[in-house]
Amino acid sequence: PVSTRTLLPGSGRQMLRDLLLGGQPRRPGGSIPVIVPDAAPSSSAPAGELQVIWYGHASALIEIEGRRVLVDPVWSDRCSPSALVGPRRLHPVPVPVDRLPRLDAILISHDHYDHLDMATVRALRHGQSAPFLVPLGVGAHLERWGVPPHRIVELDWTERATVAGLDFTAAPARHFSGRGLVRDRTLWGSWVIAGQHRRVFCSGDSGYFAGYAEIGSRHGPFDVTLMQVGAYAVAWPNIHMLPEEAVTAHLDLRGGLLVPVHWGTFNLAPHAWTEPVDRLWREAKARGVRLAVPRPGERVIVDHPPPVDGWWQALG
Repeated sequence: PVSTRTLLPGSGRQMLRDLLLGGQPRRPGGSIPVIVPDAAPSSSAPAGELQVIWYGHASALIEIEGRRVLVDPVWSDRCSPSALVGPRRLHPVPVPVDRLPRLDAILISHDHYDHLDMATVRALRHGQSAPFLVPLGVGAHLERWGVPPHRIVELDWTERATVAGLDFTAAPARHFSGRGLVRDRTLWGSWVIAGQHRRVFCSGDSGYFAGYAEIGSRHGPFDVTLMQVGAYAVAWPNIHMLPEEAVTAHLDLRGGLLVPVHWGTFNLAPHAWTEPVDRLWREAKARGVRLAVPRPGERVIVDHPPPVDGWWQALG
């Protein structure tokens, strides 16, 4: 069951029309550079160090205070109910799912195919022992795919769970949920990850809304925010932020470093594939926001991020 939340998912017909007729260069002109991350254990890093590895789209590994948290893992070639049709990867995954380091927690923001992937969940069920933290109702998907109930933690908005010494809070987002023809029977949300000294915000998918300021006031400041910046259109403002709105949300959250996600891996909107980070970079410079735009697989040390070098522009 899901609490009452009246959010507008946008027009399905308009979304389809935009996707088919957008006319933008939606694929890179060359190979997206992929970095194979080293598997150095978190324990080798200084105790207070915070690191992020973006694997592509919304999938990321957060190394915080010696713990590892995997967010929205999707390793399949397509984010679709079919292996034959649907949006296909623009770049390979930097590391096979069975070569991931030992995880302490796995976070899911909602049950759309580009955030919740059955094949990846089944692989993590076998290869890892970490619990899955999910919004209300999403646990039923995992149970059908063989994840034992003791490895599933379901939370409503504002509820909190402690796993491996980290506090996880399910926070609001302005989005919707559903797989196949079923809509809004499960909850969606964002995540707050808090250690003793470091804090991380993961946006999941969301339109911009006033709730970011409340999250920032209640749970911030954040050392780093992982913000959805891609797969947007003017016709669907309630489900995905524009890049400029992601910067505003980051400031509302009282974020330190902004790492963009949800771009560059799957074509899910009519804009050019490089447009989200081009717009984000401009806005971040104009508003004095610290930004890191890693290549897939590139490790970002939050206190010493790599400079933004526009690596994607050569492939536009």
